[in-house]
Amino acid sequence: MTGAKAGQRRLPSKDDCIELLRQSGCGDDVIRHCETVSDLAVKIARKCGADVEVVMVGGMLHDLGRSKTHGIQHAVEGVKIAEEKGLPQSVVRIIERHVGAGITRAEARKLGLPEKDFFPLSLEEKVVSHADKLIDGSKRTSVKVAVSRFVRQGLPDVAMRVLKQHEELSELCGMNVDDIY
Repeated sequence: MTGAKAGQRRLPSKDDCIELLRQSGCGDDVIRHCETVSDLAVKIARKCGADVEVVMVGGMLHDLGRSKTHGIQHAVEGVKIAEEKGLPQSVVRIIERHVGAGITRAEARKLGLPEKDFFPLSLEEKVVSHADKLIDGSKRTSVKVAVSRFVRQGLPDVAMRVLKQHEELSELCGMNVDDIY
């Protein structure tokens, strides 16, 4: 996968992403979820000026690590697979940072993750992370439902980060992200 410029890697197509998910061992439910997240993320990206191609691929591959585990470690496992496959760092970072609208270093330690922050930093990372929170399985939900789910799970800090991310992206999009279909 080499791009037009020396040293740049070509982003995989949607079909390439589906094949990678299948080859890695992801089930049809995970693949459907990834397609749905990617579709929503692309719509958000178009509204807020993010790199649509990076968002599409990041959305398709954000749960690549679910081929190994469905726990929080799926982000770390996904990074390993993505790096083995030589995917661009923009995609690797989306996979790594999509969980929980961000995870602090202290939270990572408690969860058994590498001791570092897992916060989405780039616009593309934030778009995919947030789209993931608005998709339950392969069904679209609202930020209110997503926030309520985290509160019920005893994760009020995550709920607040999801709400903050929603507000930030809504402002960048010039409209409530819940209204993007």
